[in-house]
Amino acid sequence: MVGSSRSGKTTRLVEQFAMWMEAENPILPALYTKKNKHNSGIHIPNNLHINQTLSGFLVLAANNENRRQLSDKIMTSTHGKYPVRCQTPLGFFQDEVILFWPLLINLLQLKAQFPVRLRPETEQELATKLWREQLDEETLRRAGMGEYRLVRRILDLLQLAASAGVMSEDITTILTSALLPEINSTNLEPEFLGSLLLDWRNWCLEQGFLTYGIVTELYSQYLVTNTQYQQQLYKRYQGILADDVQDYPAVARHLFELLLESGAVGGFSYNPDGIVRWGLGADPNYMEGLAVRCQGETLTGFSRSSLADMLAAPMVELVTEPMTLVQLPQTVQLIQTTSRAQLLRQTAETIAQAIHRGQVQPQEVAIIAPGLDAIARYTLVEILNKQGIPVKSLNDQRSLISSPQVRALLTVLAFVYPGLGRLVDRDGVAEMLVVLSGKGGERVEEEKNENSPTSPRIDPVRAGLIADYCFVPHPDTPNLLPAHAFNRWDRLGYNATTAYGEILAWLTQQRSQYALRSIPSPISLLDRAIQSFLWNGSNLPYDQLAALRELLETAQHYWEIDTRLRQNPAFKDIEDRDKHHTIAEFIKLLRRGTITANPYPVSPLGPLSNAVTLATIFQYRSSRQSHPWHFWLDTGSPLWAKGGAATLFGAPYFLLDRLGEPWTAEEEQLSEIQRLKRILADLLARVSTRLYLCHSELAVNGQEQLGPLLPLVNACVSIEELGVGS
Repeated sequence: MVGSSRSGKTTRLVEQFAMWMEAENPILPALYTKKNKHNSGIHIPNNLHINQTLSGFLVLAANNENRRQLSDKIMTSTHGKYPVRCQTPLGFFQDEVILFWPLLINLLQLKAQFPVRLRPETEQELATKLWREQLDEETLRRAGMGEYRLVRRILDLLQLAASAGVMSEDITTILTSALLPEINSTNLEPEFLGSLLLDWRNWCLEQGFLTYGIVTELYSQYLVTNTQYQQQLYKRYQGILADDVQDYPAVARHLFELLLESGAVGGFSYNPDGIVRWGLGADPNYMEGLAVRCQGETLTGFSRSSLADMLAAPMVELVTEPMTLVQLPQTVQLIQTTSRAQLLRQTAETIAQAIHRGQVQPQEVAIIAPGLDAIARYTLVEILNKQGIPVKSLNDQRSLISSPQVRALLTVLAFVYPGLGRLVDRDGVAEMLVVLSGKGGERVEEEKNENSPTSPRIDPVRAGLIADYCFVPHPDTPNLLPAHAFNRWDRLGYNATTAYGEILAWLTQQRSQYALRSIPSPISLLDRAIQSFLWNGSNLPYDQLAALRELLETAQHYWEIDTRLRQNPAFKDIEDRDKHHTIAEFIKLLRRGTITANPYPVSPLGPLSNAVTLATIFQYRSSRQSHPWHFWLDTGSPLWAKGGAATLFGAPYFLLDRLGEPWTAEEEQLSEIQRLKRILADLLARVSTRLYLCHSELAVNGQEQLGPLLPLVNACVSIEELGVGS
């Protein structure tokens, strides 16, 4: 079924699923009864038998957040009576590859070992090491970019090819036809790029490593085409439900067609305005072709509660035809300043005034920007929090190293394991003392509320004094001296001295246990430190909890990969290394800021359940949320044409309707116009009451803002003319 944003597609899919499952005969009444006016939105199998039942149903959603929401809707609609497998396409491919790994071992003649999935950051690091000789200084100079960026760009090609159903061996051919000399931004030969990817793919399979790209290729090239796997697939699934297929990779259609040809029933939804992942592996045009196998149903019009009906047409006209004389209604208001700093403050104050006047609740407000830098995020959160208004950042993936708790735990590793002294400095030691001294101590507030977090017993000033006078740097064994080594240790006070003594005693004990080989791994040491100093038996804020959990999961993954490499005779250099080399590389990996933590729960409880939403365009559209009030930040920014997300290098070359064709400047310009139209239609369908355009004449760098939405700024009334909060 096809429909615009918030037109009821997901609800229709869930209703159809419930009818299939709850009818006396689970299929026939829902499909063939003439009383069902919606029976044209699903696939009807040709070989359907009267006694057929739905013993298995596969449900797919575009991303993890949509998957959870869809699963909840199905459970609510069917009262949890029917088990379903709800996944993302990539998650399904990964589970299938691992489940049928023995079959793949036989097909590809691989070493019999259990597969290990590489995280993107580990994939980047290992690929860099594998290609280091080929990516020498001369190659990097020709490419005109750093090693990290070039490696990521090459790895993305493998993911794009796999998503399109293209084998690794064919990447060179496609790049040769698509990368004309005048548009080859890497200045590297397609044969060279293809050989690097083949070496990487083959090396990973030898080690039993799986990346997202390799998983997708194994599934599309070896599993789906295998008769034995197909037979098992038919037995497990007699139905398929897929929501928002416009954001699926092309290989998902191969799976759908395979199930439909086997006689399975299927329901699919497609939103032409909701294309979010174009340029990131999705192939909406190819997925739209799935409609020829289905009886089509079109859900016309936007949601009655949105502004799209009133604003979509005039806004698109203004953007595409800037000379058009159109005055936007007062539903759209303008917040305009000279500098961006003024814009951030005025936007936050406008929101605060509206909330305090009772015009809107915090949970009914969304701030949407093409990109959110740290300064903008901090400014908006600080101003609103001081007004007593909580703010939740949508899918705020901050690097782990930005967490003080994580930095403190990494410093602990350097004090216990030898050979890490060069990774410790005075400031890191002071921060560790502040963070680890938070547990314990007597406070009046704690007597009132046992679950309130404790304040550090060592404040930053005293921690700095201790680091200055008690920290002994050493390349192998850095040390901390007792407090009385500082001749004015009485200035530290009782609480700070006691807390420092506890930390020092704990570190000494861990060093002794390490000497006795009583610490199984660095993961165990991290867990001990968390339990001793950070956990405190209380409920940590979920962002801190997410960071600590992600740290332990990352460490577990890192040492699992290291163990696998040490077992390979070809990696004697790794096998012979001391453990501290691996720990040092782990610390450096985190300090590069490539690993992030996803804050859970997704739907916060307590005060954050009634909070202003802060998100980028990409995050907001991906989550499929809606709010009564929207504030479009940086309306004059040129990034609006990009949709808030960068397109992967080579993405247009792997679209199946133009596979291997060059991507011209004219096509890029047309693509940006189409993307902008989709963004406007999609966002307007997700706002119901009021829209604020927030524009500053100057960007952060001081340049004038001349983005594609500037005609909208000139066509609406500012809040100064109407009066703030009108």
